[in-house]
Amino acid sequence: MDKTYQGVAVKRGAVRKTAVMGMLSALAFILMYLEIQIPIMPAFIKFDFSDLPALIGAFSLGPIAGIIIELVKNLLHATVSGSGMVGELSNFLLSASFVGIAGAIYKFKPTKIGAIVGTFLGAVIMAAVSFPINNFIVYPIYYNLMSKEAILKTYQAIRPSVSSIQECLLVFNVPFTFAKGIIDAAIMFALYKYVTPLIKRDNM
Repeated sequence: MDKTYQGVAVKRGAVRKTAVMGMLSALAFILMYLEIQIPIMPAFIKFDFSDLPALIGAFSLGPIAGIIIELVKNLLHATVSGSGMVGELSNFLLSASFVGIAGAIYKFKPTKIGAIVGTFLGAVIMAAVSFPINNFIVYPIYYNLMSKEAILKTYQAIRPSVSSIQECLLVFNVPFTFAKGIIDAAIMFALYKYVTPLIKRDNM
């Protein structure tokens, strides 16, 4: 009987975890549409808050769950966007590194300090990997949709002195990516006491 009860409890926990991941993925997908255009960035780079549900998922369900939420969010968005999955690929690779690192550190140290350290390091790593990911993976694919020269001109319209895509990534994308992670972390800390019951609950 005990084994049967444990089996039912495990199954219920798995179903509940899947349901929570589904809801967080749906919320993240919706938040992708609440985009903010940043005047000092090219028009194709926008800010949104869609990493927050994945960050909560990474803290409450584990880093793998956070990465899966990011994946589902971007797969859903790819079905309705016209970016040829280039934007979704970039978003997934960067956001997965952010929530994955943050969630892994929080899992190792499940305290507020762990959350702060995790999200900060996640933001640092996300910003650091944004250069090679964009330079060697995302932008080369993007060149099939928009020429390298045309992309460079969108950056030069904001800062005429930049002379290469690599310089653009270092001047614009890397700082923007880090700032995005820090802003997400700040919002997470503001919501910390409200999401703590969710994060601390067992079998979520």
